[in-house]
Amino acid sequence: MAAIAGTAEQRPSILLCLSDDQSYAHTGANGDPIVQTPAFDRVAREGLRFVHAFCDAPSCGPSRSALLTGQAIWRLEEGGNIHSTLPAQFATYPELLRRAGYAVGSTGKAWGPGRLEPGGRTINPAGAVISGRRKKPAAAHVSAVDYAENFRDFLREVPSDRPFCFWLGTYEPHRPFARGQGRKEGKDPARVTVPPHLPDHEIVRDDLLDYLTEIERFDRTVSRALEILEETGRLADTIVVVTSDHGMPFPRAKASLYDFGTRVPLAIRWPEGIRRPGRESRAFVNLSDLAPTFLEAAGLAAPPEMTARSLLNLFQDETDEERTAAFIAMERHDGCRHEGKGYPCRAMRTEDYLYIYNFEPHRWPAGSPDASVCARAIPFGEIDPSPTKDYLLRHRGVHGIGRLAELSFGMRPVEELYRLDEDPGQLNNVAGLTRYRDTQRALRERLFDRLRQTGDPRVTGGPVLWDHYPYYGARKNPAWKVASPDR
Repeated sequence: MAAIAGTAEQRPSILLCLSDDQSYAHTGANGDPIVQTPAFDRVAREGLRFVHAFCDAPSCGPSRSALLTGQAIWRLEEGGNIHSTLPAQFATYPELLRRAGYAVGSTGKAWGPGRLEPGGRTINPAGAVISGRRKKPAAAHVSAVDYAENFRDFLREVPSDRPFCFWLGTYEPHRPFARGQGRKEGKDPARVTVPPHLPDHEIVRDDLLDYLTEIERFDRTVSRALEILEETGRLADTIVVVTSDHGMPFPRAKASLYDFGTRVPLAIRWPEGIRRPGRESRAFVNLSDLAPTFLEAAGLAAPPEMTARSLLNLFQDETDEERTAAFIAMERHDGCRHEGKGYPCRAMRTEDYLYIYNFEPHRWPAGSPDASVCARAIPFGEIDPSPTKDYLLRHRGVHGIGRLAELSFGMRPVEELYRLDEDPGQLNNVAGLTRYRDTQRALRERLFDRLRQTGDPRVTGGPVLWDHYPYYGARKNPAWKVASPDR
């Protein structure tokens, strides 16, 4: 381990490329038959591809908070909610690297959405945002930020002998999409792999095509960033990470603890630090593991409050028998329930099972059907508006589609258990069945042990305030409000 950790004389630079709302399945290297992701595939081919990588929360702000701090979201106070803040008391890896002499910056979507000032910050915790370079968007709803050229501008100001840490975050493939763009760019809807929790219909297939074109825009940005590193002679000594903050913006994906919401693509390239490149790792990792990884690679000790673990032993092709599960959580997403309350839940994902514990099963998981209690003023507001969502809601009474709609929009029990070898799409909850009683109990105990060890107040009995923290997002419903903590 010490042989590849950075020294004061030779420390690796770090480029994190982060898409916005992309599920694991949707890269070429991970098996999708349509999407073209040569940059991701190259990083995987020349580095290490992770088969079991999971976000810490399937919601933008909390996921990014965990990634930056190396801590689970239940340890981050307001940082566990979206449209909130990340209190300055929680150190981030870019801040620690900057103190150690790194040049630090970001472009596009960095930490957020939320507000910095209530948390005592004046600079985005991912690094000062560089946004001067703009370009004509390639399609409707595509960002005008020229991410790669902003990265180039950043590098121009960094001496060649100084290591850097840069966060390149795109807004793609976040909704909305330009409808019909997938077909316009020549993609065949007949080749789409429709996830099992969605209806196989032309509307859904076209929606998936549009989503895949936005992933390709992200990948082209990564390709340009790699070219810039090559042009400046910095590719060899840079750790390049390509991943996403959480899963796809479709029903029963984003803002849920099922795989299409939590399992993300992850490939890492580092010629000096990864042994036998081209491998895949089946170890279970969370995105929060990146923070201590970057610090250790730079020769720095991770702060003791970081509960995540460095991946450097996996880079060295060492066996890690402890990495057999990923832990995931949700608190308040967009607060689309009475008084802005969230849907608190925790999950543990292993090779064989997904176990979920829902702390408030009387609440609507996808947001209330009553739009008047949602900050976004839409029914089931935790799920982004989309043609797929509309199709499911309009056809809830149709045989076959009704069950899928219920899986996306309906209530859920306290405990959920999915056996993945028989049910990879996680459609059939086997919690409560006699033959799974011992497995369910063992998984529950293991999850709750982890929550206790890492100080989750929902288990340890401390103050539980996520429902009551301020909400700094745009409110389309002027009557919407957050519950006061004395209720």
